[in-house]
Amino acid sequence: MLKKITILASIIFVTVLSLFVGCSKEESKAEKQIKLGITIYSYSDNFLSFMRRNIESMLKDKASFIVNDSENDQAKQYDQIDAAIQRKVDALAINLVDPMSANMVIDKAKKAGIPVVFFNIEPRLEHIMSYDRVWYVGTKSRESGDIQGEMVLNAWKSNSKWDKNNDGKIQYVLLKGLAGHPDTEGRTERIKAVLTENGIILEELDEQTANWDILQAQNIANTWIKKYGDSIEFIFSNNDSMALGALKSIQAQGYNIGDESKYIPIVGVDAIPEVIEEIRKGSIVGTVLQSPKDQARAVVDMILNVASGKDVLDGTDYKLDEVKAVRVPYKAITKDNINDALEAYN
Repeated sequence: MLKKITILASIIFVTVLSLFVGCSKEESKAEKQIKLGITIYSYSDNFLSFMRRNIESMLKDKASFIVNDSENDQAKQYDQIDAAIQRKVDALAINLVDPMSANMVIDKAKKAGIPVVFFNIEPRLEHIMSYDRVWYVGTKSRESGDIQGEMVLNAWKSNSKWDKNNDGKIQYVLLKGLAGHPDTEGRTERIKAVLTENGIILEELDEQTANWDILQAQNIANTWIKKYGDSIEFIFSNNDSMALGALKSIQAQGYNIGDESKYIPIVGVDAIPEVIEEIRKGSIVGTVLQSPKDQARAVVDMILNVASGKDVLDGTDYKLDEVKAVRVPYKAITKDNINDALEAYN
């Protein structure tokens, strides 16, 4: 009888021990789940909204993560980063509100020993190089301006009727993104440089900052169309949201709705679906694709690697340039190849 009791007790002990070990393993597994903190400068940015959805979809079931909308407020973004650090995240993915704030973000991450992948808004070189666990995913700002310039050049040469006063010059207005932003400066400089280098004489009617925003761009264009009217021969825009704002404005005055005598060509950057539809209609000349899917994939691959303690490029075909950046190439989009842009957003 005593032997049976001893055997039974042993069985119960082993069973309980197995359950305890099983629970411990489950707890350990849960504790080891990758935790990420992600901030987007503003959910209202059309391109970033597509990129955010791709990031969230790609990270599903691979990590625990919180994505924050900084609402274009750098102080708010600092608070969100502080909260992520307090949650003991394994890595941060940051789309900066202000490129000049990168040094403070890096200081916070460095003190906590957390790696950072910045994306879409590029920090200054000295900031990136100040911490060996910082990288960047994005594009080359100047490249998009080059492509825009070539697009305008080809379209202008193919449509002599766009030179309304027959003076051989392009009278243009230009919508700029955030002041001091690398994309703003690169795109603005290079579109003009490419045109002048190819013998096009430019006459600036006005340049205004609309901060990537559709409504700000629409309000600025309302003023332009009242002031300059038919004197505007081209609208250059640093991004597609502002291009859409300009289009809404001029369409309200009867332009770009089918009457060839009332047409102002517009170019943008991003190739968002709303602009692709306008290109299909002929309301916008073209745009420059920066793929939200490709950029999101690079961010996800890199942040999962560094959060797991692996090399940042482990298992990928990406290459880092001299400033620790992975560059996703741009592509010109016109009526001839709009399907390329649609694929990038699906």
